[in-house]
Amino acid sequence: VQLQASGGGLVQAGGSLRLSCVASGLIFMPNTMAWYRQAPGKQRELVATVTNGGTTIYVDSVKGRFTISRDNAKNTVYLQVSSLKPEDTAVYYCNKPGVSYPWGQGTLVTVSS
Repeated sequence: VQLQASGGGLVQAGGSLRLSCVASGLIFMPNTMAWYRQAPGKQRELVATVTNGGTTIYVDSVKGRFTISRDNAKNTVYLQVSSLKPEDTAVYYCNKPGVSYPWGQGTLVTVSS
């Protein structure tokens, strides 16, 4: 399994990006997929999860600003990040919660103030 995230970049505070993550090597994505992020000098944290049924869960710090979604036909998970803040600066990864697949390289989101 390979997880390839893309869509990151440098944005000003208040800006938006759409992150994508393609899971290759799978016939079906697992029931629950997630986005994580790791800020410089910090541990990786879970940001949001989405199930096959569309149920979503977000960490409090991104509620109302981030939206996770998935396209099972494309084995792709998305994260729409909006109203970005400097503290959202991090490398963003997708994976499945629990026993993870090998981590991809992630995509870097840098938010300037």
